[in-house]
This record gives sequence, structure tokens and C-alpha cells, in this order.
Amino acid sequence: MTDAPLRRAAGSLFGLAYGDALGKETEFLPVAEIVRRHGPGGPRDLVGHPALVTDDTQMALAVGWALRDAPALTPEAVEPALRRRFLAWAVSPDNNRAPGMTCLRACAELSRGLPWQEATVAGSKGCGANMRVTPVGLVDVDLDTLAGLAQLQAGLTHGHPTGLAASELTAYAVRLLRDGAALADVPALLAERAREQRRTYRAEWLGDLWRRSGAADPAEFMAAGWDECLAALARLTDALAGPDDGGDPCRLTGEGWVAEEALATALFCALRHADDPVGALARGATTAGDSDSIAALAGAFVGAAAGMPAWPTTWATQIEYADQLTALST
Repeated sequence: MTDAPLRRAAGSLFGLAYGDALGKETEFLPVAEIVRRHGPGGPRDLVGHPALVTDDTQMALAVGWALRDAPALTPEAVEPALRRRFLAWAVSPDNNRAPGMTCLRACAELSRGLPWQEATVAGSKGCGANMRVTPVGLVDVDLDTLAGLAQLQAGLTHGHPTGLAASELTAYAVRLLRDGAALADVPALLAERAREQRRTYRAEWLGDLWRRSGAADPAEFMAAGWDECLAALARLTDALAGPDDGGDPCRLTGEGWVAEEALATALFCALRHADDPVGALARGATTAGDSDSIAALAGAFVGAAAGMPAWPTTWATQIEYADQLTALST
């Protein structure tokens, strides 16, 4: 890996954590209250020493370390590593940041030793599937392996096909940006990928997960997820075609509680503020939806595009888990 992607890998991981920390302070607040507290530009300064993150960053770190733990990036090697890291997160005393119930429920079932296809919450497409997938987009693997890794890490807790597809697209966006793609080109590239993959079921990574859905066959199972992602990307394209009123992007692309909306709304923030990375985080945090996840993904995207110079230099020592973020960036 060359110096530029390394800088971008750090920018993406730290950007995720920075957005998460800013959004942590605003999640569950109405936009009017966020503006009252922080002004119309939203929060632009980290709070606390360290600035605390949420389960979004904690689980992204779990994914990152699982990829390092695994002796090979194959389904047989990665699944046990993910399971161990997710279960360690579930019982950690630091897991006190309002974690998502889907992740907690799935981890409880995983702890019983069930096959993950039985342990997962099969009907959930919550943003927990892709809020943590950024490390997958930063590993040097072919696109088939990237897709398998992204879907597997999602599937351990979120078994809905839209969660799988949105996780793959999120990781693919990070990969594209890390490798030098322009932010403005990413929505079209993601839509192209979604159309190409629409009926692809990665059985070597997913096993018989599709059978829990009631779909007629694996291709139908996946097509439903890709179609929802394509619809979210179409809403994003429509939103970007009009003028920006500076308001809550959730009105245009969704509140981000589900995976495809988290992807679309985070991309909206990143694209509208491509020249102001901290502004992208602030925009994501100034929302009525899942502010920490939206801002976290916006930070992962902008950071992958611009690298560590995108962020205030003092933040790198202020953010919680800075040591782990640094280790996983190299």
C-alpha cells in the first residue's frame, strides 16, 4: 500500500470516529434544539478528553481487529474472529453507549454457540449492519472478497438482504474513495455496482441464510435488498440535483435508522460538504435521525477521500480509542 492510501485509511477510520463523537452529542435531539445549542452550522468541536464515541466506532474496531485476527480472509477464518470480537464487545463494560438492540440480541444468540445464520436477526436491516463496515473497505482484497467480508460482518447480526447489500455498497464506497475516486462520482458507481450484483448470492459467505426470508430462491432474496438500495440511491441523486437549503438531509434521503438510508444520507452530507470535511460531520450530526451513524459514515467517506489532513490535528489525540484507530490504519 502506498503512502497516499495509508493516509486515506487513517483519514477514513478517524473520520468515522470523529463523526460518531459529534453525533453522539446530538442523537435523539430535534434539529431545533441542536441548532439552539450549536448554531445553524451544527457541532464542529469535539467534547471531552477523551471525546467519547458510541457503539458505532466500537463495533467498527471489532470488525477491524477481527480482520487482523483471522489467519486468512476466508469465510471459515473470518466468521470465528468476528464472533469472538462481537461477543467481547457485548460484555465489555465500555458497551454502555445505547447500543442497538439488534446487535445485542444477535450477540446473545451467538454466545450460545448457534450457527450465525440462526443467531442473526433475520428481519433487521438496521444501520448497525453498515455503521461498522469501514475497515472492510480499507483492506487490500479483490472486490468479490470485499463483498463477502462486508456481507458476512453484517449478516452476523442483521440478516435482511438490504443490510447485506448496503454494507457491501458502504465498503465499496470507502474503497473507491481511498483509491482516488471523486466523491461526486460515487453515487453513480454504487448504483452501477448494485445493478451488476442484483441477483448475486454469495453462498460461500452466507450459507443458507436466504432460507429464513421466505424468498423463493437466493437470487430473489438478494434482489430485494439491492432494489431497496437502488431506490435509496435514486432519492440521493434527486436530492443532489436540487439546491441545498441547508436543512435536515433526513427529509430528503431518510433518517438513517436503516442501512440503505444511513448510506444515502451520509453520502449526501459528504457530497454537499466535500470541501469542508468538518462541515460534513456537522451536517450529519444536525439531523432528526440517527445522527451518530450518519455523521460517522460521512466522516468515513470524506476521510477516505481527503486523508488525515481533512481533520483538525488536535483531534487525533483527543478522540477515544485513538491508539486502536492508529494501529488499524497502518
